[in-house]
This record gives sequence, C-alpha cells and structure tokens, in this order.
Amino acid sequence: MSNIVNPLIEEYIRSIIGKNEGLLKEMEDYADEHHVPIIQPEVAKVLEVIAKLSGANHILEVGTAIGYSSIILSNATAENTKITTIERRKDMIEKAQQNIKKAGLTERIRILEGNAEEILPSLTDSFDFIFLDAAKGQYMEFLSACIHLLHPKGVLVSDNVLYKGMVASNQYVIRRKKTIVKRMRTYLDYIMHHPTLTSCLLPIGDGIAISYKK
Repeated sequence: MSNIVNPLIEEYIRSIIGKNEGLLKEMEDYADEHHVPIIQPEVAKVLEVIAKLSGANHILEVGTAIGYSSIILSNATAENTKITTIERRKDMIEKAQQNIKKAGLTERIRILEGNAEEILPSLTDSFDFIFLDAAKGQYMEFLSACIHLLHPKGVLVSDNVLYKGMVASNQYVIRRKKTIVKRMRTYLDYIMHHPTLTSCLLPIGDGIAISYKK
C-alpha cells in the first residue's frame, strides 16, 4: 500500500484487476522476497492500455530491474514491437535475462548495461513510447535525452512521481529523502510546463505522469 490512494480504494482496484499467474506471478513473488521494486498492479494495467493505444513499434525503458515491466509491455504490444531497456546493475541484468528467456522474448527485448545518463545521449534510434522508472532523483538528468528520442505523438510515462506522497505534501517527507523530493517536484513542474509536452498526473500506484509529445 502507499500514501497516494485510500487503502480501501487501492485494495478494491487490485481485487478487480485480478492476479497474474505463471512467470509474472513468480517474478512478483521474487520481487517481494528480495525487495526489488517493480511496477504496482494498477500501474501495469495503465501501461498495457497506453501501449495498446499508442500502437508502439519501438519502446524504450529506463530501469529494467528483473524485466517485469518489459515483459508486461511486450505482452501488450504486437509481435514486431521491439523494446530497448537500460539497467546498470549486473545482478538485475542477469535475473532479467533469465526471465526474458523464460518468457520467450529474447528477440524482442534488448538490455543495455550501464548508467542511463551515459547511454541515453548515445542512442540513435527513436521511440514511440518511453517508460521512465529509474533513480527518482535523476529524472531531470534523463529528461532532455528522452524528449529528443521520443517521436512526435509519442508518449513518455514516468513512474513513482509522487514518491509515497512525499512530493505532494511536506507532512509525508522523511528527512533523508528531502533532496529526491525536491528534484521530483522540479521534474514535475518542468514537464507540466514544457512547450512540447502535454502532461497529466495520475494518483495511482506511487504516482505516474503521462506526457504526450506534440
């Protein structure tokens, strides 16, 4: 549960979404046991819907972790849709590769190893859909490259933007998180007023921002 939505409402939403089975359920159990952050069920559904509506052919993800959201996005899109995902931790990459192989998606999902702030400016492809789910305090550092890489009429989804409610209200802020909260507020203000983006915030999961490139 989070500070974003009334727990009873969140519990109801998750109850009608239903539970995953097979590999996705195994990944959820692994993430819970090993404290690996993955997208929450209601966020996964939003990603699925946006991916289907966008008809994305090439997706970029910043922050692979164990490959959970990459697989979600692959399952929601056409067989010719390619996903490029960036991850800096070797242990996460190894686990993600195992999961992607189990899902039969090695031909569709490519993992780039390294720091996103270094990899993003080096990319030459363009993308219909970008999912930003990496270090929360670095979103501003990633944004310029993400906007550049995004096709006109493309969609950028940023996860965890309300950060356990701390971004919305100082009463939730933990002292050691003040810098991250300040940076996230700067990021949200920037995308909401950026001349080439139309953005909205949704109070689901840990908060997501959806931005459309004009």
